[in-house]
Amino acid sequence: MGNLDSGFGLLAATAAVRRLRPDADLVLSFDPEGMPWGPRTPEDVTARALAVAEAAAARRPDVLIVGCNTATVNSLTALRARLEPGIPVVGTVPAIKPAAAGGGPVAIWATPATTGSAYQRGLIADFADGVPVTEVPCWGLAEAVEHADRTAVDTAVRAAAELTPDDVTTVVLGCTHYELVADRIRTAVQRPGAAPLALHGSAGAVAAPARRRIGARPAPDAPATGTVTVLLNGREGELPAAALSYAEGRLLQTVAPAGPAVSR
Repeated sequence: MGNLDSGFGLLAATAAVRRLRPDADLVLSFDPEGMPWGPRTPEDVTARALAVAEAAAARRPDVLIVGCNTATVNSLTALRARLEPGIPVVGTVPAIKPAAAGGGPVAIWATPATTGSAYQRGLIADFADGVPVTEVPCWGLAEAVEHADRTAVDTAVRAAAELTPDDVTTVVLGCTHYELVADRIRTAVQRPGAAPLALHGSAGAVAAPARRRIGARPAPDAPATGTVTVLLNGREGELPAAALSYAEGRLLQTVAPAGPAVSR
């Protein structure tokens, strides 16, 4: 299975697949030279996404996950045109529909570029089903997560929490990076005495079709034999050290076969 993103946003979905299929070989294709993709033009995002997708495709994965909302919005059609039917491509979209099913007011935390976009507004119109929705721009949060800068993460989370209405019962994590700091987001938004806040990410929903493509887990106690290949702008390398600040990154390092690097 392959997964692409500019940076660490792909870790959550990849870890979800790893838990389901510890024997599956994984290819993680990053764009550290172009991260973040959010401020870039749609044309630039598509060009960069195609480059890292083709690097992953050269390893012949059974399926390719686009582990980035920005890339999905701007590039999914082009990626599918380039790679399918040989390699199915799975996009990532904010979990607005399941979040709205809870009935309470919803906040969508997303990058400033995605917040207020026609794409996100369309998802709200199609799937919010009349539930009140507040779009919350999270300035600098993805970049802080990427650098594992705890202070910057907390600052960005507090700023976004201040923009989140007090009556919100559900938060949609509209950027895959945010799933790596979900606990901090929950702590910042949870109101004293209120019902537990519901958080909706996309990792599980994205992992499900990938698992269907590569098949069910062979046995409940299947060993963690799958390899982990890391591509940095097409060049094989190691999982960046900052990724190991997160449980998802450590999981991928732990199950990778012994060798000179995290990937091989």
